[in-house]
Amino acid sequence: MMLHARHVTVLAMLIAAAIIPAISVGAVAPEPSFELHWQDGRAELAGYRYRVTRYGEARTGRAVMITVTEPFSESKRVKSDNPAKNGSDTFEALKLNLVRDFQTGIYDYNTMTSVFVRSRDFSLSKISFSSAEWCGHVYEELLADRSAVHQSLRSYFEGESGDRTLPWQPSGISEDQLFIILRGLRGEFLRPGETKRLPLLPSSIVRRLAHRPLAWVSATVERAAKPERVKVPAGTFAANRYLVKTTDSRLGTFWVERDYPHRVVRWSWSAVAGSVGRASEAMESAELAGSARLPYWELHGEGQETYLKTLGLSLRPSPSDRPRRR
Repeated sequence: MMLHARHVTVLAMLIAAAIIPAISVGAVAPEPSFELHWQDGRAELAGYRYRVTRYGEARTGRAVMITVTEPFSESKRVKSDNPAKNGSDTFEALKLNLVRDFQTGIYDYNTMTSVFVRSRDFSLSKISFSSAEWCGHVYEELLADRSAVHQSLRSYFEGESGDRTLPWQPSGISEDQLFIILRGLRGEFLRPGETKRLPLLPSSIVRRLAHRPLAWVSATVERAAKPERVKVPAGTFAANRYLVKTTDSRLGTFWVERDYPHRVVRWSWSAVAGSVGRASEAMESAELAGSARLPYWELHGEGQETYLKTLGLSLRPSPSDRPRRR
């Protein structure tokens, strides 16, 4: 079928609107419901250019955020195998897997933080963290309920492994939850110019790299009065800026995409001037390099690693690049 020139022009405009991110600081597009966006059978994948301070030096690496909903067992705190059979024990979780990989001299660090919140209100259920590097393994699990946070830590360092319980703080959140809560997926966390003070549980990777025990600090979260234009490798975005000041001498800044789904397009943590000791360890920054919504659990075939390009990430070595056996 032949298209008239007018139809071709309209088609081109529709395609352009679909692939070019809106960067206007003015009007905001209507937001879909949480269920419409997050229950579509896909996951949100986001790749980041990543930097972190380790052993007092700045390291470069990459980070990936995988965000998806899944059925979760209230009693077992794992993904439910048969939610239809165990409906009373199952709730929908919004899961965030944050992978951070970086090199330190001859050896590398491979870490992952998994955050599980109830998608109805984003209250914390579980956080698991693992770190694998040439010195050894570390694994931590935090289970939250209305009265306490229960920690199970297994480390290759003497004296660190064990099980501990920390009383829950009313209105408290985990630092790892900020990557979900600040997005405002069911409505704004803060209005423009608003400030909120709350108890904060420092993130697993900060406590790991600085060798700090599990303990609450206090934090002030402030939203900037007006959105800003932010340029990152993935493009230019209108973003809301959030400033997080903690009583353990850290300053965090999060730039959150103004339009839905409010991706985190940039974040950074720095030590407050005058801090001493290990304060600079685990200070980090990241910029969005690419993003896509995909059923990634189905993309495990040979050749499908090319999808990494859509996340702004380099490909793994191909078979022809690997050393041959002799």
